[in-house]
Amino acid sequence: MAIKTVNITTIEQINDMIWEQNLEPSINRYRSNYLFRGLPNIDYHLATSLHRNCQGKESTIEESLLRNFTKYAAIEDDSLKSSVWRQLVIGQHHGLPTRLLDWTYSVMAALHFATSGEDLGCMEQHDGVIWQIDIMEMNDSLPSRYKKTLARKKAYLMTIEMLDDLIHDESYTALKKYDDELNGKGLLLLEPPSIDQRIISQYSYFSVVPAGMENPKDDNGIEDFLCKTANTRKYIIDKSIKWRIRDMLDQMNINERTIYPGIDGLTAWLKRHYYVKRI
Repeated sequence: MAIKTVNITTIEQINDMIWEQNLEPSINRYRSNYLFRGLPNIDYHLATSLHRNCQGKESTIEESLLRNFTKYAAIEDDSLKSSVWRQLVIGQHHGLPTRLLDWTYSVMAALHFATSGEDLGCMEQHDGVIWQIDIMEMNDSLPSRYKKTLARKKAYLMTIEMLDDLIHDESYTALKKYDDELNGKGLLLLEPPSIDQRIISQYSYFSVVPAGMENPKDDNGIEDFLCKTANTRKYIIDKSIKWRIRDMLDQMNINERTIYPGIDGLTAWLKRHYYVKRI
């Protein structure tokens, strides 16, 4: 099954992504079932930072990464010792290579990432990409006891606490049990705790990529899995309208200043805001 691809060549087509919501009869409100991931270059793959960093040796390096991260970071957060899932989330948030892949519930945040994060002089050289996955479809790919936990909690996404209850092990063995159960055939979605304003502003979520899903020889593993799904979409943002979208987002206050609260985000926004394009 091929992933449905949608080419975005006009600014008006963005509306289709923004307003795609379904009516929930039980509450008479409109909701979206989708998560998004924006990338500024069509050549970039859906690969975890652990995969990119470890070049196929994830299975031998991941445990050492998490162990040493916890050893040195516990002085800041002692609760890291009690949950490997918390180690993953906090580590990912601070730049540690992990098996987590970032997603957002906000189309606008995804558009921001699809039109930023690269040399501004290259903005018109590469098409951007927004990946869209269906939360309910990802949940359907999970083992039955995971689905039962979500149903019992009346939740759409897992939390650290729910995973700790599902897999009663404080050590790296918990991840091995998770890998055995998922067997590369499912993708669990995780809602991180609101540890700081950045996670809140980015409307952040993670997918916990099981071992075996990413191919050691290339970066297509996660995409190969998504090819087997029915509702995944890949929006290709034509390079000719990336600056137009970028300027629209700035006027809507979707920029580095709001996505990355703090002085670093402020200076990144000002740098781009005052960037002079070559004529």
